[in-house]
Amino acid sequence: MSLSFPRLVAHRGYTAHYPENTLLAIEAAVNAGAEFIEFDVLMSADQVPVLLHDRDLQRMCGKQGAVHDYTLAELKTFPVSEFHRFGYKYINNRITTLAETAEYLAGQPHVTAFVEIKRQALQQHGVDIVMERVLQEVKPFLQQAVIISYDIEALLALRKKSAVPIAAVFDNWRERKQSLIKQLAPEYLFTDINQLPRFGKLKHLSAQLAVYECIDPQQALDVHKRGIEFVETFAIGEMLQAFQLMSERV
Repeated sequence: MSLSFPRLVAHRGYTAHYPENTLLAIEAAVNAGAEFIEFDVLMSADQVPVLLHDRDLQRMCGKQGAVHDYTLAELKTFPVSEFHRFGYKYINNRITTLAETAEYLAGQPHVTAFVEIKRQALQQHGVDIVMERVLQEVKPFLQQAVIISYDIEALLALRKKSAVPIAAVFDNWRERKQSLIKQLAPEYLFTDINQLPRFGKLKHLSAQLAVYECIDPQQALDVHKRGIEFVETFAIGEMLQAFQLMSERV
């Protein structure tokens, strides 16, 4: 008898040990065995897509303001070190652009990247500009990319521009019933693992299902048995090792 395992997605890279949403974290995740990566995209004042999750720079960079308040040149002077977690260890690390990430991923053809466009970027710069800039930057690894967002209307606009696969994100499993999601017909659905119903099979039309955030191997196996194909985790190396041990014990 063999166990069936979900596919693991390195959530913002190898976040357990590196500053999230940085090339350091992404490279470390791939080196640890990740075949799926997720990262977040905002845009600088001069409309350059960069990797960052938060609405402000305080947690990652120790700076006031938001990404869109600064040009890329200004952002490149700030540390992206998560000082509260790592102290001075990554103090010389700088913000990662989507173009830099694309160059790296183009050399990793076995890796699929879930590129999450944050609502703040869409609100600040507009859907058309953001989608145009993101599509331009992902060209080097377009066959490996999935565009993901909470903003379903923005994803509908993207659907008219490109054939790139799409993932809709929502916090509660019940939200999948939105009429806009039905209209979008996304290839993937991402939702909070802690908001799933306690029992029963999980399915939504032809979409592949993914959950965030999980560092418990047994929990990952349990939701996989119910229909979840992808599990996002901050601890990609530890989870892969745990799955390997489980497989060897069967």
